[in-house]
Parts: sequence; structure tokens; C-alpha cells
Amino acid sequence: MPTPHILLPGERVSLAMTNRDHLADYHRWENDPGTILGFGTQVAQSWEVRAGGWEGQGRNRDYPQFEVVAGDDHTPVGITTLSIDPAVRTAEYVILLAPEARGKGFAAEATELTLRWAFEYTALRMVWLKVLEPNVAGVAAYQKAGFQPAGRLRQSGYWRGRPCDELLMDATADDFLLTNVPA
Repeated sequence: MPTPHILLPGERVSLAMTNRDHLADYHRWENDPGTILGFGTQVAQSWEVRAGGWEGQGRNRDYPQFEVVAGDDHTPVGITTLSIDPAVRTAEYVILLAPEARGKGFAAEATELTLRWAFEYTALRMVWLKVLEPNVAGVAAYQKAGFQPAGRLRQSGYWRGRPCDELLMDATADDFLLTNVPA
């Protein structure tokens, strides 16, 4: 496996450039039943759709994606994405973890690293996300990384076939940079 291009190192995970050679892994992660449940997408995505979207995403500078790699062996374990609105310098945040990487604390660190990139390198003012309310582990990871509750969309999602609320969370550059000053 080639050594990834690390953009931002962390303690247990790092952010790296995404790699087309790992597209089959990304596709597998996206179509895992746990991912479909957590994203609320309700359907799997075909290989043709995923492969077709890869090139367009890579050319869009307002849609940076980062590969999350674990520890010293640099095994890919996830992807984080910022969908930037350049007019107002904000972005929506999305994380995708490999099923085998969940429950290990990687989500909080990958999220914090992505927020660091968003505020320190991309100069965004605010990053926001939506998470299904029953996704307790996701909410906890986002809060640990620096997101705060920002609102609720009532009955706007589904969890295990039942309607549920989506929680809105946000992190601002001012709050994040004050509490995450590098040593």
C-alpha cells in the first residue's frame, strides 16, 4: 500500500488526501447497513453512480474530502467532507467511517482535525451538520470534537423505519480556535 499524503496528523488518526485506489473501500463503507441507517439515505448506491461522481467531486474546490487514516500503518478508516458555501464562508460537515473502525474513538478525533482544517487553513466562519437524534454515539463524538447543539428538524428523518428528529449542530471559528489553541 502506498504511503498516503498526510495533510494533518493527529494522535490516533490523521487526515490525508483521498485516493482513487481506495474508491472500492469508500463504496463498501457507504453501502454498509449501519452507514445507510446513520445517514438516513435508505438506499444503497450503485458502483456506477459512485465511480461517476468521483471525478466531479475531486474537481470541486468547495467540496474538499479527506481520507482518515489510522495510526502508524496508515490504514484508511474513513472519509470526512466539507461542503463549502463560499458566499458566506460556512460548510456542512459529513463523516463516513468504515464499519470496522466504529466504536474506537476515531470519529471525534477525525472531526476535530477536520474542524481544525476548516478554521485554520480554509478560514471558514462556521461548520454545521445534521445528525439523526437516535444516533447517540454520533452526537457524543461531535460534541467531543467541538460541535454544539444548534436546533432540531422535527420528524425530518428515519431511524429503523420510524420517523425521528434530526439535530442541527454547529461549530464556529471563534469558539473552536479559543478552545483548541495548539501547544
